[in-house]
Amino acid sequence: MLKLSGLQFLLLIHLAIWLNLEGLSVTGPLKDMDFSVQEGGGPRILHQFKLESPAVSFRTSGEKAGIIDIEPRTGILYINGSLDWETKKVHKLQVESVDESGKRVKGPYAVTIYVEDINDNPPEFNQTKYYGVVRQNSRPGKPFMYVHATDRDDPTTLHAQLSYSILHHFPNPYDEMLFQIDNATGAISPSRKGSYYLDPQKQDTFILVVSVKDMAGTTTNAFTSSVDVIITVKESLWKAPPTIHIKENSTQVHPVNISKVQSNEPGVIYGILEKEKLPRLPFSISENGDIYVTQPLDREERDTYTFFVVSKDNTGELVDKPLQIHVIVEDINDNPPVCQQDLTVIEVQENEKGGSNIGTVFATDMDKKDTLNSRLHFQIQSQEPEFPVQNLFYIQQDTGTLQLTGRSLNKRESAKYFLKVLVTDSKFKTICDVEVHVIDINDQIPIFKNSDYGSIAVAEDISIGSVILEIEATDGDEPATGSSLIIYQVKEGDPNNTFIIETDSETNRGFIRINKALDFETMPVYNLVINATNPEPLVEGVQYNSSSLTVLRVFVTNVDEPPAFRKPIYRTEVSEDIPVNTLVMMVEAYDPEGDSVRYSLEGDVRKWLRIDSATGQVYTASPLDRETEEIYSVEVVVSELNNAAQKSKVFLILHLRDVNDNYPQIATDYPTFFCYPVSGGERTLIQATDADEQFFYSKFTFSLANEMNARNNWEISKFNATHAYLSLKHANFEEKVYDVPIILNDNGKPPLENKVNLKVSICKCSSENSCFIDIDREHSWPTVGQAIGILLGVLIIIGAIVAGAFCHMRYKEKNEKSNPKDAKDDAELNRLA
Repeated sequence: MLKLSGLQFLLLIHLAIWLNLEGLSVTGPLKDMDFSVQEGGGPRILHQFKLESPAVSFRTSGEKAGIIDIEPRTGILYINGSLDWETKKVHKLQVESVDESGKRVKGPYAVTIYVEDINDNPPEFNQTKYYGVVRQNSRPGKPFMYVHATDRDDPTTLHAQLSYSILHHFPNPYDEMLFQIDNATGAISPSRKGSYYLDPQKQDTFILVVSVKDMAGTTTNAFTSSVDVIITVKESLWKAPPTIHIKENSTQVHPVNISKVQSNEPGVIYGILEKEKLPRLPFSISENGDIYVTQPLDREERDTYTFFVVSKDNTGELVDKPLQIHVIVEDINDNPPVCQQDLTVIEVQENEKGGSNIGTVFATDMDKKDTLNSRLHFQIQSQEPEFPVQNLFYIQQDTGTLQLTGRSLNKRESAKYFLKVLVTDSKFKTICDVEVHVIDINDQIPIFKNSDYGSIAVAEDISIGSVILEIEATDGDEPATGSSLIIYQVKEGDPNNTFIIETDSETNRGFIRINKALDFETMPVYNLVINATNPEPLVEGVQYNSSSLTVLRVFVTNVDEPPAFRKPIYRTEVSEDIPVNTLVMMVEAYDPEGDSVRYSLEGDVRKWLRIDSATGQVYTASPLDRETEEIYSVEVVVSELNNAAQKSKVFLILHLRDVNDNYPQIATDYPTFFCYPVSGGERTLIQATDADEQFFYSKFTFSLANEMNARNNWEISKFNATHAYLSLKHANFEEKVYDVPIILNDNGKPPLENKVNLKVSICKCSSENSCFIDIDREHSWPTVGQAIGILLGVLIIIGAIVAGAFCHMRYKEKNEKSNPKDAKDDAELNRLA
């Protein structure tokens, strides 16, 4: 502590008296007082107490710490040294005044001195070095260690508020630090980049220089300390186990532990997520990360499983990346062979040579393919009948292929053989039943009952599919076999396949049907040659001959058919401005019988076209207009000249090409107005339209007519291709309707120009910002007086009508009495009059 000598302090006291402390706020009567004094700072005067008679001096006692006292005669309370907050924060004293005899006059009064802290202590770490361990792929921001520092200054002030930071990072292989520190708590954790890149195989040790500052690190004059933190990087505990193999149909007591996972963080909650939606997932995981299979598995039901294991903290947030777990279900031989068919039927021609492959017995095994568990062996167990010899058949043990052992079969000896084939795997066996049918060989050819079916006449308009004749041939081979089934075909005389022949498989009869439309004019007669064959090939030495052929002549009779057009539809495109009587197109039709035809139009509602009835040439009959109808469709009718009932129709479609023949106009969808009074500068959008195609009105130009009033009052500016702004040039407009002359031009070739007088209202506006129109009294509903006058007028008129009718009736009655008979002619009428 800084302390003055007695002489120095007396000089300080005299200086204070010389400065007339009585006139300052630091003087006053003796009473309880509190003082706040910053620590350090050296000697200082705190206060001067004034003497009040009969007191002649002051004295003090209490926690003076050897440097706090009062000058008895002057009453100056002073500190002769420096206070220390860290040593003592509060000093409590008692001050009293005494008289000449030393007897207390006033007091004692409490004087409390509070020592204020200053930042005079640097922070200190609680260790000279720190050591920590972090796991590869640890969660970013999750602390794995802490550093801690303290400061002896007042913790309620910034002096002892500490802020941590990483000063250096050795080594630092990346642009960003791999670690981060919480500036308030000193918690060290991997950064996002560190969580991704930390790898003990590349760098297993890091040194961090951690700095701590007081004053919360916010000022440049804060005290700073630093410490080395040595961090060891270890491999991640969170790893997916190798592929797990589980034998199917295990007899162990379930659940069975099959693997284990461990998170880098303690206390996590483990869970399982399905990769694909299954009816059931037979796996679970314990709170310690042990993975279990919960029930026996069946490889034939599912041979692999894939799922994810996750770890979460108590808030439900993922701690580690999900691990993918693969499980393979290993096969055991738990499935017997299965015959693919309950009964395998094999057909063998009786002339089949020994050693020939006659068929295959198929069986399957649901165990794993290409393993010994699913390898099958075939063996003939029995043959019925055993005639003419045993072992007529042989089966290849690995393929199930059946062969004849040495001789051909004979249907007369046995038409069927029944075989039992034993199929085995390494554990199970199954019997498959086989029937071998011996079928007759095809040594007989079909023979037609009639070698010539003569002639038939068929109208050319007969419908497709109609049967025109039934034919029949016979075959001496075994019925209902490929050797006896007959196939009929037109061999000659039908180059366009106009006819088709279907066989009834039960009776072997053939039905000749119309396959395509007949045409007398193209083919009036057909000379058909028809053959009959079998689907099975004939045996060696047997051939088809003329007995399997027959002939038929079909005469097509002519039917009067309607005329036909050359095209199914006629289309053309013309410009809408072509002159009247221009040739548009020519339609063509013909009559199959060669008769003359005439043309006419139907559906020409606009009377735009006419047709030459003899040539089919179509001309314009009146001006065309694309804006009225762009695609114009009519029907062309062609009929026989001598039989108008025989006719056909076809559509003629006319596409009209646009020309620039419509002047641009101002769109009138909404009224154009400005709210009165105007201020000048207001503007509104106006729109131009054109009935022509977009090619002609995709762009308009707007301008004002060259009139003095128009150019003085209005202004037009471009907005886009179809709109412009109409603006007011001043504020001197009356409340009325103005005609604004506007010149519009489209972009046709050549362009069209139109002058339009646009009605623009200057009007009072309603709260909805629309024109408000006052209704004139003279056009409104009549007043009460007017209504009474109108009613009286109507009554007077009705009364006049009734009076006139009454007078007329009286007059008529009088005439009838004086003229008892009617007039018979004009002369008599004159006489009566």
